Amino acid sequence: MLPPEELLSAAIYARNQAHAPYSGFKVGVSLKGVSGKVFSGCNVENASYGLTICAERATVCSAVAAGVKTFNQMVIVADSESPCPPCGACRQFLFEFAPNLEIWITNLSGAVVYHRLQDLLPHAFGNTLLPGTKPHASESA
Repeated sequence: MLPPEELLSAAIYARNQAHAPYSGFKVGVSLKGVSGKVFSGCNVENASYGLTICAERATVCSAVAAGVKTFNQMVIVADSESPCPPCGACRQFLFEFAPNLEIWITNLSGAVVYHRLQDLLPHAFGNTLLPGTKPHASESA
């Protein structure tokens, strides 16, 4: 299953903008809101490594800042031997907004792997586990 071309192009463009002077590992992401609007982002490294921002989280933050909090599709592009899935922190971060997210993970050689977020993060910690909370609208989708 191939990623949507619009999302793939946006992720490749974002990857080229990445700030990765320490690892050299540039990642680009595109994210489609349920409204159809596309957002993109890249990883931004910092000399204080703990302050580095992953591309997935940068993209979600961009969308949220624009008022979009529900998503349905994501493409991740990195120059890795095999497609590189999001780290655990990003998986948890994505779950907050899109537990049913479709994710295409690809590399610059064109290898593609498709997953749903719930497959990458089984038994996720969500807001329904917190006392007195109700599921987000995106969790019932």
